[in-house]
Amino acid sequence: HPNSKRLFYIAKAMRMGMSIDEIYKYSFIDKWFLANIKQILDMENQIKLNGVNIENIKKIKQYGFSDKYLAKLTGKKEEDIRSFARNLNVKNVYKMVDTCAAEFESHTSYLYSTYEDENESKRSNSKKIVILGSGPNRIGQGIEFDYTCVHASLTLKEEGYESIMINCNPETVSTDYDISDKLYFEPLTFEDVMNVIENENPEGIILQFGGQTPLKLAKDLQKNNVKILGTDSSSIDLAEDRELFKQLINKLGLKQPNSATSTTIEQAINIANNIGYPVLVRPSYVLGGRAMTIVYDQSHMEKYSKEAIKVSGEHPILIDKFLEDAIEIDVDALSDGTDTVICGIMEHIEAAGVHSGDSACSLPPRTLSKQTIDELKNQTIIISKELNIKGFINIQFAIKDKIIYILEVNPRASRTIPFVSKATGIAWPKIATKVLLGRTLKELNIKEVIPQYYAVKEVVLPFAKFPDVDVVLGPEMKSTGEVMGIDKDFSLAYYKAFYASGSVLPTKGNVFLSLADKDKLYVSEIAQKLINLGFKVFATQRTYNMIKNLQNVFYVKKVSEGRPNILDLIINDEIDFVINTPSGKVSFSDSFHIRRLSLLKNIPYCTTVWGALASIEAITAKINSHTIDVKAIQDYYKESNNG
Repeated sequence: HPNSKRLFYIAKAMRMGMSIDEIYKYSFIDKWFLANIKQILDMENQIKLNGVNIENIKKIKQYGFSDKYLAKLTGKKEEDIRSFARNLNVKNVYKMVDTCAAEFESHTSYLYSTYEDENESKRSNSKKIVILGSGPNRIGQGIEFDYTCVHASLTLKEEGYESIMINCNPETVSTDYDISDKLYFEPLTFEDVMNVIENENPEGIILQFGGQTPLKLAKDLQKNNVKILGTDSSSIDLAEDRELFKQLINKLGLKQPNSATSTTIEQAINIANNIGYPVLVRPSYVLGGRAMTIVYDQSHMEKYSKEAIKVSGEHPILIDKFLEDAIEIDVDALSDGTDTVICGIMEHIEAAGVHSGDSACSLPPRTLSKQTIDELKNQTIIISKELNIKGFINIQFAIKDKIIYILEVNPRASRTIPFVSKATGIAWPKIATKVLLGRTLKELNIKEVIPQYYAVKEVVLPFAKFPDVDVVLGPEMKSTGEVMGIDKDFSLAYYKAFYASGSVLPTKGNVFLSLADKDKLYVSEIAQKLINLGFKVFATQRTYNMIKNLQNVFYVKKVSEGRPNILDLIINDEIDFVINTPSGKVSFSDSFHIRRLSLLKNIPYCTTVWGALASIEAITAKINSHTIDVKAIQDYYKESNNG
């Protein structure tokens, strides 16, 4: 089946001796393309036999072999390969993408690298700055960071700089012709970025707007005398290295969940047993919660730690005590190295355990006391100062039993910056860019903005396009977009956000209710609230037994218990809302098919207790208000400023 690793599987098959004809039989990839892949692998074999030398270095680079891969093949260091090629004057050049199809001269600076002779990228005498985008389009890193990159590029031009964008995602606005003065369609690797730096000789480079991928290059770029605008590589390392960061938190007298790092499966199991289950297992230096899992027992620890170690590569995996039912908070802030201003404090709707990119959230927070909010601000400022942050910082907190824990710190723009900017009416990336250029927050007269309304972010999920994927939310990010609802009442703002995401919460009808054992504590509360609103509640045996004494509660069979069952009711349009929380073990069970069918029938559903409670609040507000107030976002800004 086509997937992101398909080419690597084809190459592996060829290395194992499969012929082009055999691979064509299974893949239906045209033999011309397969022959080209075979040609590259033949060159790989020659490199293994003969190494890299004066005679073959240019041809090898023309074949597309990176310095890093050549170092792996020859047992050398990447910098040795780079130096060898540079000493022989083997350098790439840049060609312009012909956006006019050869009908007339093209003036758009869309550039790609190749190992030919003529360089079409002419260096200007203007002062210039390079921005690294977010790289390939994938869940967790893509469009959400594009907003920041676009505003940075436009601001650089306003400030009199030539803006140069390096990005390889044609789906983004940052790769549009009128955003940057020059666009390099290049991978975000050390080799490719350094090649652009050498070609352009910029005054500096901005890493913190493109997510995690550019951040990984900080140390190597700084080591090669590239000026990083904003937080430097040592502070980035301090925030990203779990052991160093733990020491920092202890030094500041702040709290973190019990945690440790591991490089082996055996060590990971021992750590989890010492910390106590459940634990959160995740790789280092990843975005979107990739390979992040909540593990409830030792039997699953081996499987998930193995996957995390594979993804983490040379870095250790992180094992944290998981704070069940904690309130998660995101804080975005901006610092000029001296002063720090809070951009926004967001309270997640779902409890801890759902990735921040998938959780709905409210700005300002809806349940936190002023004392708690003030303490969150205080801790953000302390951490920002200690890390010597210049630019954006994002901190994820958890609050359990009124104790504030720090989950992680990201010394960069987070994916919530576009939402915070829209919610507050402040283009924060524009301000941040000016700060990176040397302006101060006092000079720019920037202060915290607290809206006089609620802005609720809800996510857009792509599950309809993936037939075998469960719709359950967890620590690994799955959403591909987000929407926002605004209202002076939180519940109506949430209703609007849910509506904008593609589902309309019902105000009458039938609800299917089925909660996992860990959520059964809330079953009576949820059922009673729904009944009070006039809904009929349908439940399978175990949930039904807990609420059968309530009025308008009805038993419905599981699929395995015969017919008519819950799937029949959904198919016959007799269910208007589904509340179904998972047991923690992913399987193709009744609950999977219930959630999947609800999705396909476009029936609104909740897979967390907290999402269900917020949805019931929203339904209540909609019933009580009768109508939904709709205004332009600019009108909300005006009212907030006047207020």
